[in-house]
Amino acid sequence: MSDLLIQLRGVTKLYGSGQAELLALKGIDLDIRAGEFVAIMGPSGSGKSTAMNILGCLDTPSAGQYLFKGAHVEVLSRDQRARLRRRFLGFVFQGFNLLARTSAQENVELPLLYRGDSAGVRRAAAAKALQAVGLGGWEHHTPAELSGGQQQRVAIARAIVTAPAVVLADEPTGNLDTQRSHEIMGLLMALNQEQGITVLMVTHEPDMAAYARRMVHFVDGRIASDVPNLYPTNSAPDAALPAEIL
Repeated sequence: MSDLLIQLRGVTKLYGSGQAELLALKGIDLDIRAGEFVAIMGPSGSGKSTAMNILGCLDTPSAGQYLFKGAHVEVLSRDQRARLRRRFLGFVFQGFNLLARTSAQENVELPLLYRGDSAGVRRAAAAKALQAVGLGGWEHHTPAELSGGQQQRVAIARAIVTAPAVVLADEPTGNLDTQRSHEIMGLLMALNQEQGITVLMVTHEPDMAAYARRMVHFVDGRIASDVPNLYPTNSAPDAALPAEIL
């Protein structure tokens, strides 16, 4: 995890003007290295979602620098940011955002369709992605025929079908019960550890954030803390202790 993938330097975000002016981000500095799993937390209005939108190239900073693999994202055009998203980023949302009358296979193929890949390439990649999230054999089911947890698995398959460098997950367990939430977090952890995908996750749930290896807390538009999680969920903390303590 030595490669610096993302850098934010002095990033601010201003909405509105005059009496309606809102400074959502107040000079954010943040480094993300390839292969990290980072939980981004904070109360409503803290700036965490604004930061996530900027990291996902869905919005641009009002001031400051955003570097992705050394390239200055803040100076890119809308079309250039869209190409960066298609090539390097995958997105998972709280509400799944699946097309209701479309099969799991076709939902997963969508990013590749937008990218202009052939039908054969799309089918093969989507089948592989669905297999990776444990939904092999469910390709022809529509969202209405799937549980909430299965729908989120389809959404994750859609996020990874392009082999992105980063998956940005916005409250990925917000619409799921406890058991399904932990299943989804285990899947994200496996994708991070086994495929090396960098995961950036916004969550307000401490037990979900506990799966990450790093926790960044936002308060009032600033980063209040940025600390490692030495013993993420599903790890074996005893193995890291000196032998004489065991």
